[in-house]
Amino acid sequence: MNSKNINSNNELMKIQREMSKPGFWQNKERAADLIKKYHQLKLQQEKKPYFFKGQYDNNPAILTISAGTGGTEACDWAQILLRMYLRYAEQKKFKTSIVNINSAQEAGIKSATIKICGPYAFGWLKTESGIHRLVRISPFDADKLRHTSFALVEVIPEISQNLNFDIPEKDLKIEVFRASGHGGQSVNTTDSAVRITHLSTNISVSCQNERSQYQNKQEALGILKSRLQIMMQEQKAQKLSEISTEHIGPGWGAQVRSYILHPYKMVKDHRTGQKSSDVEAILNGKLDSFIEKNLTKS
Repeated sequence: MNSKNINSNNELMKIQREMSKPGFWQNKERAADLIKKYHQLKLQQEKKPYFFKGQYDNNPAILTISAGTGGTEACDWAQILLRMYLRYAEQKKFKTSIVNINSAQEAGIKSATIKICGPYAFGWLKTESGIHRLVRISPFDADKLRHTSFALVEVIPEISQNLNFDIPEKDLKIEVFRASGHGGQSVNTTDSAVRITHLSTNISVSCQNERSQYQNKQEALGILKSRLQIMMQEQKAQKLSEISTEHIGPGWGAQVRSYILHPYKMVKDHRTGQKSSDVEAILNGKLDSFIEKNLTKS
């Protein structure tokens, strides 16, 4: 049993002890909240699919999308993928927050990182890691030519809350800047966005979603710790595919899924061979059939 399941059981036992106390109903509002939490925890345990056996499957997911080959078209594709995953999370009733977003000049985004919290968030999303390929008539091409573009999706579990190591300040490069949203709109009125680079590995994490520079720094440090911990585990156990995406460039080759809008409509997962002609539904977050097929194929 992993630490998440142990914590869940401990929490259930704690609430049960509270519910058995004679004065439990004296504070009706608190009692109602505890009962609601108890039923939520029980439901989470009962709904655990058999394929969630990974150490971090019940952890929050940190999902990063990076535009690859294809210029403005690829940046637009990255934004479409961001919307797809936000819709998917909404349908799963997961809580999402955009940790960082780097908008492109003409359209779309160069990159974005979102945190997704909910029962088995990482377990559901871990197989989305890899290169996603789009084929369509580009809306940015005056000649209406067909374009192929790519975006890299990376998914890691948030595990910083379970880590007890600190990163020496001398190993970090910390930069602050003014965050700006899509279309040049200001997200923060002060230079509160933070970028932290781990000098020896060159891993960089940015955060701009919190109101204060301190909060953004703590959020970025947490994600950086998660990335470093996973990297160390990958090096030690050589089980890269079990806990994170391969570090591959977002271009030709190694695609996990293709989304074809022209000359026909088809979404195909290259790992399982699964196909769907309902591209609109997939891009609106209807990913369960593709995700479950990947989770159960092994």
